[in-house]
Amino acid sequence: MARVYIPILMHLIAVVAVAGGMLGLSWWVGIKRPSKEKLGPYECGSIPVGDARGTFSVSFYLIGMIFILFDVEAVFLYPWAVVFKSLRWSGFIEMSLYIGILLGGYIYLWKKGALDWTR
Repeated sequence: MARVYIPILMHLIAVVAVAGGMLGLSWWVGIKRPSKEKLGPYECGSIPVGDARGTFSVSFYLIGMIFILFDVEAVFLYPWAVVFKSLRWSGFIEMSLYIGILLGGYIYLWKKGALDWTR
């Protein structure tokens, strides 16, 4: 039974060794000259303004969660597309029902104003 896990253990050891070696080598070879510019925050080349702990609107997070929700549900379309021919009409009807439910949820969110950035 243990022979089954030996390749996984060897792979894990190799991954840890390579990652540790790369980090150690970059630390050993890297030039360490700290300065005010290097230690300061980087904001795409512009001068940092204001506090880094700014607040965001709740709708920002809400739209982010809705995007992830619909994105994850869209992933289920790929396996269906691979086996589409073997499923025939029953698979087409089931996926049409699935897409209809998703579309209903999207329309509900749209009508509730959850996708409105200006709230």
